[in-house]
Amino acid sequence: MNENSVCANCGFDISYNFCPNCGQKKYKRIDGKYIKDEFQYSILHTNKGFFYTMKNLVKNPGKTARTYIEGNRVRHYKPILLAFVLSGITTFISYKILNIGDVMDAYYQGLSETEEKNAVMNSLNSFLANYISFIMMLSIPFFSVFSFLVFRKKGLNYYEHVVANAFLYSFWAICSIFIIYPLMYIFKDSSKFMITLSFISLPLFIPLVIWFYKNLFMQLSWKKIIIRVILISILTSISYMVFSMIFGVLYMIFYQISHGR
Repeated sequence: MNENSVCANCGFDISYNFCPNCGQKKYKRIDGKYIKDEFQYSILHTNKGFFYTMKNLVKNPGKTARTYIEGNRVRHYKPILLAFVLSGITTFISYKILNIGDVMDAYYQGLSETEEKNAVMNSLNSFLANYISFIMMLSIPFFSVFSFLVFRKKGLNYYEHVVANAFLYSFWAICSIFIIYPLMYIFKDSSKFMITLSFISLPLFIPLVIWFYKNLFMQLSWKKIIIRVILISILTSISYMVFSMIFGVLYMIFYQISHGR
């Protein structure tokens, strides 16, 4: 039996609920109350942090990222984990509920010159449409390179930019879940509307990106923020086109190999 005042992990004396040396929780025998308390704490604490962060992102994503980076973190959900969770939700909605990939298949039917090319392009477009949110989430480290370079004199290191952009992506995902996807679902019988909305949703998000960085870097004027966001958008667009070309070629090769061609 362990003494209540001694840490079971490092042997340090404990005066409060947690060990000041290693962070281990003070010893408590496992019983029914222990399981109940742990379960209740885990569920409520996780949900509280998740919804608290979601609420603050909706109110002011740039301020949320800034205060988190400055050290106010105890009530917030982890930004990288939040990005993964929201990516899973948005991917599920686009793939299972909206069937955006199937809509893309129907829309691009007959646009290619040959049947084989048409099949490859349809498959590629369907893949990108279904997993665009997951792809964007994975691109956060690359996007952060551009934001770090553009704002390199403003005090944040690269990893802090990764965290900030994880918040920015999460804000975009929330807007998609509660605004873009409901509109797509309402007009799901119009493939042209769904595709148009999917294409313009990112450009329409740029004013919110400007608002995000303005609240992240409050010392900069609106003019300087706008110029820097435009520069980031240009760099991102060029990189996306290069990546799309490379990915498209590799995907076509994989498609032909997998179909025995």
